[in-house]
Amino acid sequence: MTRIPSKSEILAWISEHPTKAAKRDIAKAFGIKGAARIDLKRLLKELEEDGKLTKRRSSYRDADDLPPVAVLEIVGPDADGDLFARPLEWAGKGAEPRILMVLRSSDPALGKGDRILGRLTADQTEEHSHTGRMIRRIGTNPQRILGVFRADSEGGRVLPIEKGSDKQWTVAGGATGGAKDGELVEAEQAGPKGRMGLPKARIVARLGDPSAPRAVSLIAIHQHGIPDHFPDEVVAEADAAKPAGLNGRRDLRDIPLVTIDPWDARDHDDACFVEADPDPKNAGGFIIWVAIADVAHYVTPGSELDREARKRGNSTYFPDRVVPMLPDRLSGDLCSLHEGVERACLAVAMRIDAAGNKIDHAFHRGLMKSAASLNYEEVQEAVDGRPNDKVAPLMDDIITPLYAAFAALMKARAQRQPLELDLPERQIVLDDAGKVSSVNYKERLDAHRLIEEFMVLANVAAAETLIAKKSPLLFRVHEEPSPEKLDALREVATASGLVLGKGQVLKTAHLNKLLAGAAGTENHELINIATLRSMTQAYYFPENFGHFGLALLAYAHFTSPIRRYADLIVHRALVSSHGWGDDGLSPWDIEHLTDTAKQISDTERRSMTAERDTTDRYLAAFLSDRIGAELTGRISGIAKFGVFVKLDETGADGMIPIRTLGREYFHYDAESQTLMGSDTGMVIGLGQRVTVRLAEAAPVTGGLIVELLTLDDRAVPRGPSRGRGKPPKRKIGSSRKKAAKTARKVKRTRT
Repeated sequence: MTRIPSKSEILAWISEHPTKAAKRDIAKAFGIKGAARIDLKRLLKELEEDGKLTKRRSSYRDADDLPPVAVLEIVGPDADGDLFARPLEWAGKGAEPRILMVLRSSDPALGKGDRILGRLTADQTEEHSHTGRMIRRIGTNPQRILGVFRADSEGGRVLPIEKGSDKQWTVAGGATGGAKDGELVEAEQAGPKGRMGLPKARIVARLGDPSAPRAVSLIAIHQHGIPDHFPDEVVAEADAAKPAGLNGRRDLRDIPLVTIDPWDARDHDDACFVEADPDPKNAGGFIIWVAIADVAHYVTPGSELDREARKRGNSTYFPDRVVPMLPDRLSGDLCSLHEGVERACLAVAMRIDAAGNKIDHAFHRGLMKSAASLNYEEVQEAVDGRPNDKVAPLMDDIITPLYAAFAALMKARAQRQPLELDLPERQIVLDDAGKVSSVNYKERLDAHRLIEEFMVLANVAAAETLIAKKSPLLFRVHEEPSPEKLDALREVATASGLVLGKGQVLKTAHLNKLLAGAAGTENHELINIATLRSMTQAYYFPENFGHFGLALLAYAHFTSPIRRYADLIVHRALVSSHGWGDDGLSPWDIEHLTDTAKQISDTERRSMTAERDTTDRYLAAFLSDRIGAELTGRISGIAKFGVFVKLDETGADGMIPIRTLGREYFHYDAESQTLMGSDTGMVIGLGQRVTVRLAEAAPVTGGLIVELLTLDDRAVPRGPSRGRGKPPKRKIGSSRKKAAKTARKVKRTRT
């Protein structure tokens, strides 16, 4: 009778002979023939069900080991320049193996994201578990698609979720990855794109029900390529960090600094304290302390944490989650200024006079202990005469001086005249299941403004200090509007019965006068939106071009290094310029400052787009059960293909396709931002009040389609035809003539 080996004997054989793990190889090794093969098959099946083996085609292998040949993805070099890879398939229960690549001189250069077929050898060390040699390259960074999987008899198709994308991708039967019909999936291009037929893809990740509330932000994360998983080596560095001590730092623990944040804040990266200036020459003046978490102590140049933080650029905030720039061990613990806990910080003491003008300032690298962690609402309630038990004992020595200094800073702000836009921010409120329960306006409290003014002052102090010390840094740059955008704003102002003068060097005071003229009128929101759209987008740059919106000559971000990489660079510059340690700006930081500025400006825009797309999807989901409802709003945009409407109740943007406006042809005038009916002469322009009917709401894409019912409280006329009729005899955009424009030269003073 043939002896059947035990399970342990089978596992030992496979471990010692990984290249001879087919069932026939195992049978031959143990002399199993005939009917005994049935018993062997049963044992192998039981080992597979127990998770002890995993089957690859016709062979078996230890589930907690790698096969001798595998597809690998290069994860990049470490600080010493050694190249590492990870297996694309890993079914083991332990940590994913780390593979050290041993390259020959004849091998091509490999970079992060490259995929290769590699031969593996077990080589357990502290740094890696295997060494790998390249057999051949199998592709580099194939295109990724996020969409809904639709199964069919041959496999299926992926329908991308991006707005305006109708291109589908086919998925072969063996490339579905187990995806079910209707699931949200991430797929990648499979093979070269052909000229004929649909492109091919394979499923690489299943993301669940696309209509599930929690999928909304996940869609944006994947669609925009926001890194939401920290590599093991990054987490390991963060976990190994220890609290900083007093060595080499100024002891600030006796200063009762407090943090004031949203009630649901996960991290606290800034604290403040105010005391009256004892100098008799500065009667009525104050000393404002602002302390910021010393992230530079933990995230040092060239470290894994540094590389990952630079790649992310900033944290990204969604209604249901945050994708942080730093692992939670830092962002939520060591770099968070928790109440009653000693924390490393960079602090600045700023002296202001009674009119809020900064007299001088000084930076310190210190150790602090927060006296209290407060939220905006409870601080405002206390100032309004309703302090709770926590805030009441702090009123005389902490809260009252804070507001006194704030009142002085508001005097200086009135003189400086930064841009005073009034655009209420809407807040999406989710219930416990992750569904939108309401859309509210965020209340703007003096407590919010107080912290903002303190942070602006600290950012100015950082920029001025580094300029004086001739240190490299990243400025926050906001340039003045272009002549073309100003002309468009004047057009909107004129249509609203307001005036924005020409022929003068534009200042924020001129725009504030326009905004003040619209305040309290029906055009209030329109003028604010139009003014915002006329602004250029702020960005980071190593040279100083000033900050137009804040009416400041020099500005740098210093106050949020937990969530912005730009602030970390400024912190390092302060460390270097003051000689506080060897964790300041590195030669690499300085050499690549321009590249870093572009990188983090791009990631900032990426986050803004992802956050906006997520808001659109949540609002579409919120309105999806109100199809057919009549809603009011205001026209916020005009395009050749239709009209955009900002709805009053939710702030959502709906689109009226031009084909639904009537049976006539509409002429589009880009200069005046209007559409004019060729038969009725109806003019549709920015700011007009409308009533619309909700026709479509697509939560997956965030799109809202509405039908126009009334325009400025009048029923919409319908033209008799859809022919290309001539417009009525009136001038379109006559107030704007290209020939009358004079080029305005903007002189930049570089400091």
